[in-house]
Amino acid sequence: LIATNSIGLPFCLEQMEFCICLLLTILGYIPGIIYAVYVLVALGSEERDRDYDTLA
Repeated sequence: LIATNSIGLPFCLEQMEFCICLLLTILGYIPGIIYAVYVLVALGSEERDRDYDTLA
């Protein structure tokens, strides 16, 4: 469940990304990892930028 941990830590557990990643990891480890990398690269930068904007 390493793929879901990398998604669940930076994002809230109630978000759809975590649920999708968990489902894909249960169905097959490789699809879960691929989706986790996609979320961290594509969607993660937007979330991180938004968090830093609120601090500034």
